[in-house]
Amino acid sequence: MKIAIIGTGNLGKSIAKGLITNNAITSLYLTKRNLEELEDLDGYKNVFLTTDNQEAVKNSDILIFAVQPAHFEKILNDIKPLLTENHTIVSTITGFVIPKIEEEIGADKFIIRAMPNTAIAVGKSMTCICSNTQGKKRVQLAEAIFNRLGHSLVIPEAQMQAATVICASGIAFWMRLIRATTQAAIQLGFDAKEAQELAMFTSEGAANLLITNGNHPEEEIDRVTTPKGCTITGLNEMEHKGLSSSLIQGMVASFNKISNIKKEQI
Repeated sequence: MKIAIIGTGNLGKSIAKGLITNNAITSLYLTKRNLEELEDLDGYKNVFLTTDNQEAVKNSDILIFAVQPAHFEKILNDIKPLLTENHTIVSTITGFVIPKIEEEIGADKFIIRAMPNTAIAVGKSMTCICSNTQGKKRVQLAEAIFNRLGHSLVIPEAQMQAATVICASGIAFWMRLIRATTQAAIQLGFDAKEAQELAMFTSEGAANLLITNGNHPEEEIDRVTTPKGCTITGLNEMEHKGLSSSLIQGMVASFNKISNIKKEQI
């Protein structure tokens, strides 16, 4: 696949690393104003670094945009004359809705929105995908890309803001939970490195149990809780302190923040 990432910042770089690691490219063009920040990606076979967005567009079929929202409109206008029926537009930009993209480049273009998270750099992203009517013809192509970099789910565009909170911001929420588990392990006698190792691989195991078995979390919880046991005692204490409530309220607060930002932009 001939792919270009327009705006290779933190997310764009994570996508690039995932594509390179998983051999998902025929060629990969990476654009950024300051190429020094991409030096660690220089030298890979069929990977090209450039400050010229138009060069990247001319030499690619799949265009993944990871620029700041304020810059997206101008970039679309700049590359619009170069777009052909071979191009698939993939936007990872929060709050920039498909109708607005269609206004800039036309509803006849294959337009897809994707919301990955930074775990895409290690091939473990949860990526949500939606498209315009024309873009539905290329959704399977987007799924093929992002399934090589983790797992993808096609959703209506109306759910993309919520997906941003759950999947993209969700990485930070889970990091905080892992950090808290690490701190508890230190207090219980493990050194910092061991404590983080215990927290990381236990959380990975919990997720993989659900992925592999397809069970509800409570089914797996029931497997490790016994009457009057230490597990149920710990769980109940966490719930008394508001664990589930805090997580839900935090995610809702993040969603409301995105909604307010969007209203301000309108």
